[in-house]
Amino acid sequence: MNETKELENIGLTKGEAKVYLALIELGSTTVGPLVKKANVAYSNIYEILNRLVDKGLVSYIVKSKTKYFQAASPKSFSDYFNKKEQELKFQKEEFSKMLPRLINLQTSSNKESVEVFVGLKGLKTAYEKLFSGLKRNEENLFFYIHDKKYGDVADNFYFNIHDLIKSYKNRGISNEEGRKSEFNKKVKYIRYVNFPIPGNIEVGGDNLLIISWEKPVSAILIHSPSIAENFRKYFFEVWEKSKK
Repeated sequence: MNETKELENIGLTKGEAKVYLALIELGSTTVGPLVKKANVAYSNIYEILNRLVDKGLVSYIVKSKTKYFQAASPKSFSDYFNKKEQELKFQKEEFSKMLPRLINLQTSSNKESVEVFVGLKGLKTAYEKLFSGLKRNEENLFFYIHDKKYGDVADNFYFNIHDLIKSYKNRGISNEEGRKSEFNKKVKYIRYVNFPIPGNIEVGGDNLLIISWEKPVSAILIHSPSIAENFRKYFFEVWEKSKK
C-alpha cells in the first residue's frame, strides 16, 4: 500500500494526501512546483492547502508578498487525531440530544399504507412484513376460517413458515370447522366459535393482514395503527365468547 492510500485511510482526501506528501519532499515551496509535484489541478490547490492548514498539517510564511507552504512534522498527526476525537465527541453528544426528536418525527410521519400481494410467495412476503412490525412481547392475533376447499393449501403454507410464526406469540380464533386443520392443532392458544367471524385476518403491531385463499391466493397488508387497534379490541371481545 502506498503512502497516499495510507493517508486516505486515516482521514485525508486523495488530494490532501498527495499535496502533503509533495510538501514533505519539497520542503518550503510556492504553489507552482507544488502543483507539478503533487499532480493536482491548479484550480484546486489553494482549497486543498487551506484544508490542510485548518487541520494543522501545513503552515506557510509570506516572503515578498508570495506564500511559501511547508508540511508540518508527521508528529502533528497526533494533534490532528485529538482534534477529530473532540469533534466526534461533540457530534455524538449533539446527536444524543436530537435522537428523541428524530424518533418522534419519524413516528408522526409514519403514514398509513396499503400493499397487495399475490401468490404463495407474495403471501410469505406479507407475513414477513407483518411480523417485522411486532415486538417480541407483542401478540400476533388471528381469525382463521377453515374451509375444505383450501384447507390443505393453507395448512401446508403455515407449516412452511412455521419457523417464522413460532418466533412470536400467537393467539387465534377459528370456526368450528377449524378443528380439522392440522396446523391449528399445533397452535397453543386457539379457540373456536360457532358464529361468523370476519375473515382470514391477522393483527400484529400496527399492521392488519387480510388473506383470501381463493385462487389466486392474495393478501392485503394495511399499515394503520387505528385500524389495527380497532380489530385488536374486536378480537378480544370475540375471544371472551369463544371456547376451547
